[in-house]
Amino acid sequence: MANIAVARVKREFKDVVKSEEAITNQFKLELIDDSFVRLRGEIAGPPETPYEGGRFELGITIPETYPFNPPRVHFVTKIWHPNISSVTGAICLDILREQWAAAMTLRTVLLSLQALLQAAEPNDPQDAVVARQYKENPEAFRRTARHWATVYAGAPGNDPDCDRMIKTIMDMGFSREQARIALSSCSWNVQRSIESLFG
Repeated sequence: MANIAVARVKREFKDVVKSEEAITNQFKLELIDDSFVRLRGEIAGPPETPYEGGRFELGITIPETYPFNPPRVHFVTKIWHPNISSVTGAICLDILREQWAAAMTLRTVLLSLQALLQAAEPNDPQDAVVARQYKENPEAFRRTARHWATVYAGAPGNDPDCDRMIKTIMDMGFSREQARIALSSCSWNVQRSIESLFG
């Protein structure tokens, strides 16, 4: 890896670790295998969002051309959000693409991802199914996003109705994950979820 990239990441890593957000546990950054190429990020779900109380892990890969090109970032923790793929964790965020500037840092990325969890951009989606639900059925979106934050990101709270619907579909021979994804995609309509699974 180019020396300029390593030197820059080392400095940014120290800045993040000493930052106010790291001290207040809003986010953290760790090296994988003591390498400055692969890092593990983590952000807290922002207050007053369906993600509140969850911890979301990020995979971060630094390209050799950093900081002139953005880091590659994806969500390792599954999340229900219009701008993040519910399948791969790929993120649709302009600063991770064409709006990146060499003056931006890993701290900028972590703060921007937290901001994205607070204010989705459904008209520029990464996940069309989630974006449609966000726009057409906000209540089902919040319920689904909260359920996923509880199941995958350790957020407090549980929705017994969701569990009951998942069990109904599991009783037909589907896995818990198949049931959860079908119900999430069909706004917790059991009949439509079953039809989608048998379709």
